[in-house]
Amino acid sequence: MPLESKEKRIKRAKQVVELLKKNYPDAKCSLNFKTVHQLMVATILSAQCTDERVNKTTTTLFKKYKSVKDFANANTDELAQDIFATGFHNQKANSIINSARQLMDLYNGKIPKTLDKLVKLSGVGRKTGSVILGAGFGLAEGIVVDTHVGRISRLLKFTSQKDPIKIEQDLMRIIDSTDWISYSHLMIYHGRAICKARKPNCKNCFLRNLCPSSVI
Repeated sequence: MPLESKEKRIKRAKQVVELLKKNYPDAKCSLNFKTVHQLMVATILSAQCTDERVNKTTTTLFKKYKSVKDFANANTDELAQDIFATGFHNQKANSIINSARQLMDLYNGKIPKTLDKLVKLSGVGRKTGSVILGAGFGLAEGIVVDTHVGRISRLLKFTSQKDPIKIEQDLMRIIDSTDWISYSHLMIYHGRAICKARKPNCKNCFLRNLCPSSVI
């Protein structure tokens, strides 16, 4: 496929998003949570860990620690053992406890609704902050770029970058802001169902006519 103009990329991106929505009407955040702080904890735990394992861990974790205050008062070693299965348990335990203490000290236990405030919390980077805003508050300040989003967006030639921040910048230029939140969920669903990292199923992919990397 020849080099596209920005206008053509925008048009193709819109078609891709429409097809993804049609095929994955129930696409949403895969992490289980009842409160925005639970989402924050689960997102911190999801680093270098599958959502499935995080959900198994938080099933019991959120019964033991029911509030921001509970996490703020948690014993670091004990919490680290509670989340051991998610990997990097010591680092994650410190981040969860310290961020909970920050929330109590600065925001009376409430989660701030702006990215600049969120990224100042322990263990919260731009990706985690965007997840919290999008899935927790329905606010789109950016596009969450995980491995599925980055990989498939490169296959679709929406970006050639590998750095998540640069990928996000490229995507935000061509995807309508009303689709920033859903785009990530849709890409993740598609990556798990059809466009798998080891062997993309191009033959049965409904995006094949819009994908420059399709091998059929």
